[in-house]
Amino acid sequence: MHLADVTMFHAPSSGGVRTYLQAKHRVFSRFPEWRTSLVVPGAERDSLGDHHQLPSLRIPLGQSYRFPLRRRPWKDALVDLSPDLIEAGDPYVTAWAALDAGQQLGIPVVGFYHSDLPRLMGDRFGAPVRRRLERYVVNLYQRFDSVLAPCQAMADRLASWGVDRVRVQPLGVDLATFHPDKRDPALRLKLGLEADSRLLVFVGRFSQEKNIDILLDTAKRLGHPYHLLLMGPGMPTQVPSNVSVINRCVGTHEVARALASSDALLHAGTRETFGLIAQEAMASGIPVVGARAGALIENVPLGGGILCQPHSVSAMAEATEALFANDPKASGRHARRFVERQFDWDKVMLSLLHHYEAVVDPIVPAKRRHG
Repeated sequence: MHLADVTMFHAPSSGGVRTYLQAKHRVFSRFPEWRTSLVVPGAERDSLGDHHQLPSLRIPLGQSYRFPLRRRPWKDALVDLSPDLIEAGDPYVTAWAALDAGQQLGIPVVGFYHSDLPRLMGDRFGAPVRRRLERYVVNLYQRFDSVLAPCQAMADRLASWGVDRVRVQPLGVDLATFHPDKRDPALRLKLGLEADSRLLVFVGRFSQEKNIDILLDTAKRLGHPYHLLLMGPGMPTQVPSNVSVINRCVGTHEVARALASSDALLHAGTRETFGLIAQEAMASGIPVVGARAGALIENVPLGGGILCQPHSVSAMAEATEALFANDPKASGRHARRFVERQFDWDKVMLSLLHHYEAVVDPIVPAKRRHG
């Protein structure tokens, strides 16, 4: 069985989609009957093994993302690969190219709805844009043989718009990389923190829906002994005195070290469709203080952190103080156990593999030959 993934959401500083694709191809490589290919944008046409790049326009201020402009080269590349199944990982040009290739090859095409495009754009440009994009999403995703959504709330939204055949497909966490054992006391020394400091952390890109201003104002309101570490490209440099900033794309192992060395994740985002950084934080043994919105409602368990009113500095500060008034270390241990049960990449990908088998052969039930 040959699976071809195609998406524009693949860049050096990209987050959840790239992590998902890397985990999928790593896990699927253990099954000799499966072959996986990946088609993504790049500066020029290139191929290395089953990883293929097609030249695409770099987006200004786009965190190194590139945007394909023409469907035909992407459709032709997918047809040349001759897969048994295609998964499209964005709602733009590559999605339409995947559908074109699927029709020409006579194979099923799966669409993964990773981000809530109408809400993200609606927040910036208003309700008319949001409604128009909802119609666009329906027109596109109702054409797929199966639609994947990373959380139940997003699956329900797609269904309410009229998209059929939607399946909840959560992402996962590398439980070995994100582990409490990655804790490093040297990080606090580097930040110049006192022994009684309470280190909060957030990792991600600087964008409107992350509400970084809420994090900064929360840190300022909390004051000593709280200290906030912000990590990611585009982060502001004019910050309160109890905030440190690493303003660049950070590697996985650096993120894992920072998470395990902190006391809690502070997350003000309201448009998360999965909230991967929250799962990585919990896998690292720390609880989450977050906005009660999006996928965090589903994926931060009772006892694994505290969710509060969105867009409220006072509510986030109060939730943080409430967490530390109890036993944040016990909350972190509970959070780790939750992620182990729910979001181990091996379990997540095995479920996805079975779904692919059913999509490719919808008449004969897929054989559960992988356990």
